[in-house]
Amino acid sequence: METTILTNAPAAPNPRFMLRIFQVSVILLFISLGIAAAGKWLGGSMAAAGHSEATQIHEIVIGNNVLAVPENAIRFEGARRSGIARRLDLYLRWPELGGYTRATRDDFNHVDGARRIIFLTFEERVMSRDMSGRLEPIYAHVINAKSIAGPNGIRFYGFKPEAGYRGEALAVADGKAGERPFVARCLSGVAARESLAPCERDIAIGDDMSLTYRFPAELLGDWPVLDAAVTGRAKIYLQTLR
Repeated sequence: METTILTNAPAAPNPRFMLRIFQVSVILLFISLGIAAAGKWLGGSMAAAGHSEATQIHEIVIGNNVLAVPENAIRFEGARRSGIARRLDLYLRWPELGGYTRATRDDFNHVDGARRIIFLTFEERVMSRDMSGRLEPIYAHVINAKSIAGPNGIRFYGFKPEAGYRGEALAVADGKAGERPFVARCLSGVAARESLAPCERDIAIGDDMSLTYRFPAELLGDWPVLDAAVTGRAKIYLQTLR
C-alpha cells in the first residue's frame, strides 16, 4: 500500500504582488529623498531669508553706465540678473563694504538691532546738482540760521517749516581746501531711533548717474572715511570708468 504524505509547503509568491511591493518601496524611497532634499533646501532658504551668498558677477546697465556687481551685494532677488534696469539697489556691510555671507547674516538681518548695513541706490540723475552742489543754491535758503554742533566738524541745521522736510535735519561738514562740503539729510527724533539707516546722501557718479546711499547716524563721525569708501566701492563696480 502506498502512503501519500501531505505537506504544508508555502505557495509560490504571486509575481504581480511582488512587483507591486517593489514599486511601492521605490516610490517611498523617492519620497524620503525628496523630503530630505526639500528640508535641506528650505533650511538654507530660511537661513538666507531672501539673501544670496552667491558671488557671481551680474552686469547691470543703467543709461550709459555698466555696473558689474556680485550677486550677494544686490538687495532684491528680482534684480539679481544681468540686463538693463532703471535702478539698482545694493546693501553692503560696514566697514569692509562686502555683500551678504553666512558669517555676516546677523548684521544683514539686523539681529539685536545691529546697524552695520549701508544701502546704495544707483539710478539716472533727475537733478542737475547732487546734494553737496545743492547746499548753497537750495538748502541754504530753507534751513535755520543756527546750527547744533555734531561729531567731527558736523553741524546740524533744522529745516524751516515751509521747506517740506519735517522731521529731518541737514548735516553739513566743510571739506578740505578745494573740496566740496559733505552734506546729508538725517531723520530726527523717534523716526531716527527706529530707522536702520536714518541718514542719506546722494552724489553724482558715472555718466549722468546718481548714487544715493543711506547709512546709520552713528557713522556721521567718520564721514570723511565713509564718503571716500562708498565712492571708491561704487567706482569699482562702475565699468564705464575703466
